Amino acid sequence: MITQAALPLALAFIMFAMGLTMDGRDFRVVFGQPKAMAVGLAAKLVLLPALGLALVLAWKPQPDFAVGMILLAACPAGVTSALLTHHAGGRIALAATITALTSLAATVTVPLLVNFGLALFAGYDRSVEIPVGKMTLGIFLVDTVPLALGLAIQRLWPQAAERMGRLARPVATLLFALIVVGAFVSQRQSLIDHVGDVVPAALALNLAAMSGAWALGAFARLDLADRIAVVMENGLQNGALGIFVAVTLLGNPAMMVPSIVYAFVMNLTAIAFIWAVRRRSRTVTG
Repeated sequence: MITQAALPLALAFIMFAMGLTMDGRDFRVVFGQPKAMAVGLAAKLVLLPALGLALVLAWKPQPDFAVGMILLAACPAGVTSALLTHHAGGRIALAATITALTSLAATVTVPLLVNFGLALFAGYDRSVEIPVGKMTLGIFLVDTVPLALGLAIQRLWPQAAERMGRLARPVATLLFALIVVGAFVSQRQSLIDHVGDVVPAALALNLAAMSGAWALGAFARLDLADRIAVVMENGLQNGALGIFVAVTLLGNPAMMVPSIVYAFVMNLTAIAFIWAVRRRSRTVTG
């Protein structure tokens, strides 16, 4: 079981393993041809919050759950999105770039959207200060720094990176599996208690986010690797940030329930998406 203290180290190792498998030139492709990055950011910063708001207006949950859903939709991409993008055959550099940029944008989007949700659904008449800068710094240290270290080793000592990668990749996959199992075990009571209240809404938001991202990618004529990365980034949220803001900053545990439920649901749909994409690739190549 991965404890709360060990979780950041596990996530950092996953990003380090991804860095070992990448080439710095991948990022030059992402920034040199920025259409895919623009589509990914549009999906994450515009489409997903809009879907969250529309779902809450249609679903009409209790106020705490409504604010929690808006908070969830405002969160940046999850750190494990790069690993799952890798397993699906997507462009890891694009996924890592969108994660980093949406994490930076969270310093603005999270306070803005959460205060909007508090005013609209919970009747707050004044803004709540949400200092997410520290959390964004934490995401940078867990996400960007280990990835950069892996890239540096791959660049300077490619043979060593290849040898390390043979061990690091399966270990990273095992750590991801432990994270998913640990999240389920630790939050199983919340899942059971709110299975009828929140699970359908969380699943609907997740599927709408992934389907919408796929449609945007198709409309923009992105290649398959870019489209996979955009879908993964839009479907996987940083639930830890949602839980942190709800409990620590807002002092309302009920508002964290959508983030807990979504964190479980999103991993199941991501695994299903990986299976479908890989099966499609085998069919095409076969």
